[in-house]
Amino acid sequence: MLGGNAMQSVYVITYDIGTTGVKTCVFEIGSKITLKGFASEGYGLYVLPNGGAEQDPDEWWTAMCNTTKKALSEAGVSGDDISGISFCSQMQGLVLVDKDGKALRRSMSYMDQRAEAELKEGIAHGLQIAGANVFKLLKSLKITGAVAASVKDPVYKYKWVEKNEPEIFNKVYKWLDVKEYLICRMTGEFVMTHDSAFATLLYDIRKGKRCFSEAMCKMHGVNIDHLPEIKNSTDKVGTLKADAARELGLKEGIAVFGGGGDASLIGVGAGSVNLGDTHIYSGTSGWVSTVVDKSIVDANAMIAAIVGAQEDKFNYFAELETAGKCLEWVKDHLALDEIGIYLEKVSVVDSYESVFVSLYDYMSSVIDKVPAGSGGVIFTPWLHGNRCPFEDPNARGMFFNMSLETGKSDLIRAVVEGVCMHLRWFLETQEKKVKTSEVIRFVGGGALSDVTCQILADCTGRKIETIENPQNAGAVGAAVLIAVGLGLINSISDARSLIPATKSFTPDSTVKSVYDKHFEVFKRLYADNKKNFADLNSKTN
Repeated sequence: MLGGNAMQSVYVITYDIGTTGVKTCVFEIGSKITLKGFASEGYGLYVLPNGGAEQDPDEWWTAMCNTTKKALSEAGVSGDDISGISFCSQMQGLVLVDKDGKALRRSMSYMDQRAEAELKEGIAHGLQIAGANVFKLLKSLKITGAVAASVKDPVYKYKWVEKNEPEIFNKVYKWLDVKEYLICRMTGEFVMTHDSAFATLLYDIRKGKRCFSEAMCKMHGVNIDHLPEIKNSTDKVGTLKADAARELGLKEGIAVFGGGGDASLIGVGAGSVNLGDTHIYSGTSGWVSTVVDKSIVDANAMIAAIVGAQEDKFNYFAELETAGKCLEWVKDHLALDEIGIYLEKVSVVDSYESVFVSLYDYMSSVIDKVPAGSGGVIFTPWLHGNRCPFEDPNARGMFFNMSLETGKSDLIRAVVEGVCMHLRWFLETQEKKVKTSEVIRFVGGGALSDVTCQILADCTGRKIETIENPQNAGAVGAAVLIAVGLGLINSISDARSLIPATKSFTPDSTVKSVYDKHFEVFKRLYADNKKNFADLNSKTN
């Protein structure tokens, strides 16, 4: 870091724009990144009968305005003291705007899946591999390192609007993603960062290119003029306009930086920024990501290197859709009926109940008393199908090997172990192509539980490190971008100095044999039940 400990601290604001709400953080950047103020607010997700899933950009903005004021107040910082603004956000949204930067319709979320006809017309026809036209697939892989083969991919949302809402489509000036719309609202600038551009699957990843591909736009029937200028995540992309500053409670002229998507910045916020660094995230979803220096695709395992916030690096990325979501299921269906008392946020002086102000804390304390292996029970965390290392929308969760002695605490621990087993599977699969790190940074809400951290260490056989405020890793990553943009550090690769580990967990060698045996069974459970899942859950049956 430039200036070391003598460097004067600066205050910044970052916005983590999620699917259900915004988390607004005021950070102090000095010898480390310190959270000074925090506020959050939810907004709507409008799920439509035709498979649509939309959000109102005005609701994002209102939530940002409200939380900015609250976070500043908590931090005891004036809006005049803020030196920079950036974002960590959900990705693969479609926000169509006019020349004034006004949204022409509600944003189509990454979850929107109404464009089935557009997908079929675009790529799901003719001679196919993995549901994609073989010639278009090969062309896409060559240029973009990926392929738009899902109904959820933004290009098909774009084509849906073109076909079904021509009066709106004719007014389109630019195609923006979520944070890019908010940047535009703040600065008046129409830009897109490289990771967002990659997520359109119209981006040429090849060396010397790093731009939107005319060939891909032509193949998909996209007007390339609708695509904005591409910027680096650390670039100052504009300054805060007077009207936006007034609504947010900030001063005009604050530097606004490009920011990044959640898949890009959570690793940065974890401090996993150098080649070979691996981090694990467990929020609603979960993933294992390793920093690499080239485009890598394991098509069989559905793992690919995605463009991140660092210009010369990629994130080799394996995702589980239901990680923390499995714990939420446990909370709703296994725990509440017996331990609902612990949900009450009341102060109970000198009582046993006061220890457990959080249900998740209670669950952690319970499962910590259950021996490794959960009495032989194995849980598969595929509550919404699975994507990696096998793709099967029919796969489901199950408890395997229950006995008369199995109790509820065994089942709850088995769920945590099942998620950790799947993350170990990711590590094993990534190792076929890259070297993952022996010491792994663990972030997300799951990292708040020491019990979960120890189980993850034991299941994977890796040393696990956590950081301060792991649930806000994406927002911390956005703060790192500001630090680079303001010249406080030289590059994103220097971020680790700002993000020290606060706890570490070493694998317990005495339980290795238990988890090794369970892991081998865990991996066989899908193959052994693939036909059963299809018979029960396939829509074509």
